[in-house]
Amino acid sequence: MKAAVITFPGSNCDRDLAVAFASAGADVVRVWHKDTTLPAGIDVVGLPGGFSFGDYLRCGAIAARAPVAGAIRHFADRGGAVLGICNGFQVLIEIGLLPGALMRNAGLKFVCRPVPLRVETADSPFTAGWTRGARITLPVAHHDGNYVADAPLLSRLRGEDRIALSYGDNPNGSTGDIAAVLSANRRVLGMMPHPERAISGALGSADGTALFRAVSGALTTA
Repeated sequence: MKAAVITFPGSNCDRDLAVAFASAGADVVRVWHKDTTLPAGIDVVGLPGGFSFGDYLRCGAIAARAPVAGAIRHFADRGGAVLGICNGFQVLIEIGLLPGALMRNAGLKFVCRPVPLRVETADSPFTAGWTRGARITLPVAHHDGNYVADAPLLSRLRGEDRIALSYGDNPNGSTGDIAAVLSANRRVLGMMPHPERAISGALGSADGTALFRAVSGALTTA
């Protein structure tokens, strides 16, 4: 599997994401935000956490208009797999690849701690390494992670089995305790928790390892 990890000014989890993909056997290439194309042969694109462009305007809004954004959108439209974590999730919403909005945390404070999560679906390249209903722990670190969905969108996400993860202890006020959502074709995943920070017991949890192994296995054999 060949993974591309995007770096924007202000990204601070890009190296962590590259290491996580590599630990699952991926060949990782780093892509700068000013690039207008993705390298040939890419199987998955990863958008990391951080504070792209200083979170000016709205989190992810400027990154969604960076030169590389068009290439990411084109890749996803052709069925490519895309993973957005934290700020990457915000960017994917701003690009239009995922529905809903990510707003200021309900408590108006930055939240940084491990949180319990429930796996709501194993039916995607990203979540296939877990079982539905499994309980895992991943860290969060965000100020604008409150996922907002109106009633029709929430009903659609539930009806189409597109809620990937939900919080066992909601840290930000997200609608329906939503922590991660999938695109309609299940090839794009946006999530606020950080699986790349949970790939070893030395980091406090290895629960994120299953995600990277699953996507590596799914896309290597695809």
